[in-house]
Amino acid sequence: MDLMTVAAGDTIGAARRGVAAVLRAAGLETPDLDARLLVGHALGLDHAGLAAAAERPLTAEEATHVAALTTRRLAREPVTRILGGSAFWSLPLVVTADVLDPRPDTETVVEAALAAVTARQGGRDATRRIADLGTGSGALLLALLTELPAAFGIGTDRSVAALATARDNAVRLGLLDRLRLVACDFGTALDGGLDLVVANPPYIPSREIAALAPEVRVYDPHLALDGGPDGLSAYRAIAADAGRLLAPGGVLVVEVGIGQAGAVAALFTTAGLVCETPPHPDLSGVLRAVTAVRQT
Repeated sequence: MDLMTVAAGDTIGAARRGVAAVLRAAGLETPDLDARLLVGHALGLDHAGLAAAAERPLTAEEATHVAALTTRRLAREPVTRILGGSAFWSLPLVVTADVLDPRPDTETVVEAALAAVTARQGGRDATRRIADLGTGSGALLLALLTELPAAFGIGTDRSVAALATARDNAVRLGLLDRLRLVACDFGTALDGGLDLVVANPPYIPSREIAALAPEVRVYDPHLALDGGPDGLSAYRAIAADAGRLLAPGGVLVVEVGIGQAGAVAALFTTAGLVCETPPHPDLSGVLRAVTAVRQT
């Protein structure tokens, strides 16, 4: 089946099955889910709405819209970018071309951060100053602010356009009054005294970027991917500044790539921090979040 067969008069159910077949034939990993999301977005219907309207015929305009969205997915544009948004920590976020597409693996950083600060600094209602270095869409910062109701957050990014996206998301979630956004390289423009610092920095070795899936290589900003020759350049910068940024007892939690946890922990230890707990695995078992503490 090709996209020319998505036509006026086809039922919504048939169109959804046809789109899934096209995506499956193209080798995409989740064709049925993608088809449901794309057809639903084109028609303004959620999952239940698609099921209820499965026998309704498409209009010509609807068929054209479905075909256009499917063409974009066949070009390996991520579904989240086609839809203009993503869910992270159950929060609806706007995703633009200027920011990394937030992924479920990154929620491991939120889990590790919450575990560390509640264990060391009291309950979630304690007053805290937190920072997200390289905030992008604001995903980490906004998730933490929803879980730590007395916290105030600072998000930094080298990209002013990314900061605009983070601000938009903060406004949508009603959190703008509890954060400040700063244009700088990681924490270079920040004062110290932070209780929690988190980051999902670029960690792909430069030579490996060309081999990434098109969904990442083409559509995620290069600035958010390239971690330098060995993938560790950002961690060196963060480690060098961590002692200044963190208050005594302050916690640093970062996302790391596959196989990087040991090297990143060693960088933090060399910088005078203490890795009291082992790295946190993501849902696939990959060691994904490294936690370090400034003890004095």
